[in-house]
Order: sequence, then structure tokens, then C-alpha cells
Amino acid sequence: MNERPYDPDRDRPAVQRVWKECGWISDDAQHPAFDTMLSAGTARVVDMHGEAECLVTTHGGQVRYLHDDLPFSLVSAVTTGRVGRKQGIAGRLTARAVAADAANGAAVSGLGMFEQGFYDQLGFGSGPYEHLLLFDPGDLRLPAGVTARAPRRLTAADGPAMHANRRIRRRGHGGCNMDDPEVTQAEVAWEKDGFGLGYYDDGNTLTHHFWSEPGGEHGPYRIRWLCGRTTADLMELLALLRAQGDQIRQVRMEEPPGLQLQDLIQRPIRRQVTTRGAPLGQQLRFLAWWQMRINDLPACLAATRLRTASSLRFNLELTDPIAERLPANAPWRGIGGSYVATLGAASGVDPGHDDALPTLRTTVNTFSRLWLGSAPASGLAATAGLDGPPELIESLEEALREIPVPHPDWEF
Repeated sequence: MNERPYDPDRDRPAVQRVWKECGWISDDAQHPAFDTMLSAGTARVVDMHGEAECLVTTHGGQVRYLHDDLPFSLVSAVTTGRVGRKQGIAGRLTARAVAADAANGAAVSGLGMFEQGFYDQLGFGSGPYEHLLLFDPGDLRLPAGVTARAPRRLTAADGPAMHANRRIRRRGHGGCNMDDPEVTQAEVAWEKDGFGLGYYDDGNTLTHHFWSEPGGEHGPYRIRWLCGRTTADLMELLALLRAQGDQIRQVRMEEPPGLQLQDLIQRPIRRQVTTRGAPLGQQLRFLAWWQMRINDLPACLAATRLRTASSLRFNLELTDPIAERLPANAPWRGIGGSYVATLGAASGVDPGHDDALPTLRTTVNTFSRLWLGSAPASGLAATAGLDGPPELIESLEEALREIPVPHPDWEF
């Protein structure tokens, strides 16, 4: 496989053609945003017939695990043109990108999946369901006293301020941040009619805002992100959305972590029934659209500090499918192997095997889901190949019960 770094002068026309073939570029006006995105992070291509036919990009950041930030690598784009389909190049190039970032310190990798199954071949495990709500903003019922001041308009020129605000937003378990401001800059420049509304403090620092893509005269507004530092910030942003309800009949947004938006919508079940089938009707959709994988097992388990007086020790037999798609000289070849793991107030892992301990056998895909809190041990034992004695499965479920449900709160 002829892999090399992306060269904008040489590869731009071919890769833009690939993105058009994939439906990622629909207008030449998006070319500057394309260049912005690829100007940061790391981009790799594979040639076919003398020109780039597959592109994989990664960007660095952090993922919150309980109270710690772990080094994170986002696989931000995997695109293959029509000539390169079913040649195995996308999987192998993505594997090499993950391996390079893991060798450079990324403890966790993540991505948004186009379909469940493809990235399983590289050790990625699915996250939990994310909720997408479609509702009339005029139906928002907020606590007494929650109002919205007159906001400031935000445009693509405010990209750096929005990126800085996103990085200081209220972030819970699984919450992701991207380092490169070009990531946000490309997103806000992608749709020519995108707009933002937000609030600055007395020091002229953006404190909370949302970014949206508009629809027609009555919507829908597609809220790409809504971020604030406090619950009060989020409430003011919801009040600001409610103020748009005089004209806009539908807002589409992912449920913010820690809030159950149905609590704030008037007669939510009635509205869903009476507007079923309407173009701007109320709906609740759910989908597990993102995946993550552990790259650095010792670092990830060290962050697992549980509120328990006892410790659970067991043998861990891990298989990592990414190794099959990496060359023999790769700087990192996955985390498959035999370990003795400890979960407790001080968790950790050491290579080896202890005959006195029970043994858990699984893939890095499934263990990543267990560690992150995406699914309980009993469910993973039933559906995802978490194999061990029933007593160990029960103990794992009990030990990890306090891990919150993870939400990246950053669309990949």
C-alpha cells in the first residue's frame, strides 16, 4: 500500500474529488473550509493510478474519564473514492493513523461511524445511544426566572472565540475537546448560512453560545452545538432558543449531557402523537453513532479510581484486531496480550497471568466499552463476547456501576 503524507499542492484536486464522490463536498464554496480542516492535525493518503484515492485525517485532543483528561486522537475523516472501494485501503490506512497517534501518546482514539461493524475491525467499540430531539422551541417550559438577554451575533469570523468557549464548556464523563482551533473554524465555515448567537462577559470573553444551520422560513434549525460553562448558561441558551419560537417551528439538537430535555417541553407525548408525520413534527430519535478504543491500557486503567474499599483482581486476556492490519514494523501494534488487572480505588494492569485469579477473555472493542461505561458487563457478556465466570461478570458489573454514561458532546 502506497501511503504518504497529504500534500495540498499535489493532492488537493484529487482529494476534493473524493470528497465530492462521498457527498462530503456539495459546493465549491466549501473548498476553503476543506483547506482549513486539513491544515491542522495529520492527513495521510493512499495513491491509486498515480493520484490520491483515500484520505484519513486525525486531530489531537482530550477525553474526560471521570475527573481526568486523557490524551485523545480523533479520526476526523476517512474517505475513499469510487475507484478505491473494497480494496482494503481505508481500513489499513486508518489502522496506521491510529497506530501512529497511539505511539505518540494518544491513550484513546475515537471516531464517528458511517455504519456499525467496519471500525470494529480496528478495535473500536460503540458508545451508548445519543438522543436527538426535534421540537418546537416555543414549547420549551423553563424554570421561573429563566430568561434570555439580547445576544450577540456570531459568524465564521468568531471561530477562534467559539473554539475557546467550546474548550471551557461544562464537560462530563466522556466529554471530548479538540486542540486545533481549525477544527471549529472549518465547521463554522462549512455551511454558508450557518449562524451563532452567544454572550460575552465584561472582559469580552465568549462565555456561552450555540451554532446552528438554518432551514426554511419556519425551520428547522439544526443546532450543531450548544455550550456553556454552567447550568445557568445552558438555561439561558435554551431561553434564547425559545425566543426563536415566534417564527421557527422546529429545532433539531442533541440532548446536552446531564439534561433530560423532555422535562422542559410542554406536553411532550401529546405533541409527538399529534404531530406524527408532519414535516416539522416533534420526534425523539436515538442512535449510537460514535466509537472509541483504548490505546494505552495502563494509562486508562490508572484513571479508573473507584469509590470502593475493596479491589477486584482478575486475569485479562485481550485480543486486538488492529494488529492484523498493521505492518510488522509499526511503532505500535495494539494492546492484545495477557494481563493481571485491578479495579478499585487504585486501578492498574500488569503483563502476566495469575492462576489463582478468574480470567476475563474479550476483545479490546468490548473491554473499551466496559471501561468507558458504554454498556454494563452483563449486557456485554450477552451481546459482545465478554467471556468469564458468572461470578466475575457480576463483580465487574458491581465494581463499575458508578461509571457514568459517556457522552463526547462534540460531534465527530
